[in-house]
Amino acid sequence: MNKIDVLIIGAGGAGLVAALNAHAKGVSVKVITKEYPTRSQTCMAQGGINAALGNAGEDSVEAHIKNTLKSAHSIASEEAIRLLCEEAPEAVEWLDSIGVCFSRTKDAKIAQRTLGGASAPRACYAQDYTGLKILHTLYDRCLACGIEILNERFLLDVITNENSVCGVSILNIRSGEIENFESKSVILATGGYSRIYDKHSTNSTATTGDGLACAIRAGARVSDMEFVQFHPTALKGSSILISESARGAGGHLLNSKGERFVNELLPRDEVARAIHNEMAKGENIFLDIRHLGEEFIEEELPQERKLAKLYENVDPVYDLVPIKPVAHYTMGGIEVDKNSSTIVKGLYAAGECANHRVHGANRLGGNSLLELIVFGKQAGESAAEFALSLPIAEAEASVPRGVDSFFGSDDLSSPIAEAKASVPREIDFYRVREELGNIFYKDVGISRDEITLQNSLKIVKEYISQLPKMGVNDNSKIYNTNLIEFLEFKNMLELSRLVLKGAISRQESRGAHFRSDFPQEDDKFKMHTIVDKNGVVS
Repeated sequence: MNKIDVLIIGAGGAGLVAALNAHAKGVSVKVITKEYPTRSQTCMAQGGINAALGNAGEDSVEAHIKNTLKSAHSIASEEAIRLLCEEAPEAVEWLDSIGVCFSRTKDAKIAQRTLGGASAPRACYAQDYTGLKILHTLYDRCLACGIEILNERFLLDVITNENSVCGVSILNIRSGEIENFESKSVILATGGYSRIYDKHSTNSTATTGDGLACAIRAGARVSDMEFVQFHPTALKGSSILISESARGAGGHLLNSKGERFVNELLPRDEVARAIHNEMAKGENIFLDIRHLGEEFIEEELPQERKLAKLYENVDPVYDLVPIKPVAHYTMGGIEVDKNSSTIVKGLYAAGECANHRVHGANRLGGNSLLELIVFGKQAGESAAEFALSLPIAEAEASVPRGVDSFFGSDDLSSPIAEAKASVPREIDFYRVREELGNIFYKDVGISRDEITLQNSLKIVKEYISQLPKMGVNDNSKIYNTNLIEFLEFKNMLELSRLVLKGAISRQESRGAHFRSDFPQEDDKFKMHTIVDKNGVVS
């Protein structure tokens, strides 16, 4: 089998941008994704993509940089943030050029709105479907370029030899067969890990951190795993996201008494904490956009109205919308350098699964879509250049001895065979998954302390020790969702352990990480928490 030059795992915004830019370098590209591209988490980024265009008020790149640095609470890379913000206008211009249908001002400029933590209306938007429309456009462009996208494939492992990428092993969800792909480089664009909070997350059920878990097993490192952003406004009953655009447009947050208790446009960590404190007093919290009027809501916030009506049975044109903060975005991720490369040769990462050190302790609203474009491009170009730089002999060489068992044998099926072994299942992993989510939301959530963190780590370690008593009951091969969900659960357990390791070691409060026993920032922790595959924190 011929080696693929650039193999991309994940078909959300970062993966598709990487594919387009690698393809433009003239290399062979293949994209593999667990679901379908149009179901990726990028669809949920509703509010907008930041760029200092100044279309709706005075703005500058320097102001964008300043806002991002402030939101990051001093542990982001100023060099990386400067690159992100300086590239932003060109990134939006490129999206516009390939057909993203941004909302427009009366003079036909791209419309912009203010999101939390921004000093100007900077978020370029397409109603409240920004991520969805960007994603569909990227997908169309990939299809037009003839880029092959394989759907319904679950990443089992990144295969390496002597700290170099050889390829990946994939479980074909449709057939139940293991498929192995040799490649010169691999880009992980698999999204974040906030589903460790189970039902207390805005993310899809597929956001289980598989790429991070595989990267760790392959020898890469992860960092800042303790920093999990809680979005202030998710629907109370379902955790469905209500976009920050609702507050950016002038929405108010009210408690049960009808009182506004926080500046709605503060950074997300501050707003979420203010809501948490009100809820601790027994208050219910509501989003109020009634004063914006039906015409404005239908024009600018149509999705928010539909979601509120569908999931809470309230119409925000006339009713208050019950909300709560839930896990939304994970700032931590796979450690990468200024070229989006990990410490494993030929392994790259982009998007929410990667840590480019632009978000620090708290992501600025509107920067996630921007990150996908800027660093997706960088990862695609870097991986293509790496593949082209390999000597012909090395590029054409077969998989090295000692690793060849991963290709064309059943060795890698052992985790699957173990999961499907015909033994009584004493413990229902679905119950454990729900318990884990509840524990994390309560004790590893907006507010944390040493006692609850240590207790949570003890419970997670116990769950890990009990894995042999868990497994799947469905022994079928075709579309075995029971098997996939168990494999996802195992990845989530490992990442949960690393989140707790980082949270325990950070004895301070910074951004999204708030320790009630250490409520102040401490300069000695103005650093990144780096964790290796052995769980060692440095």
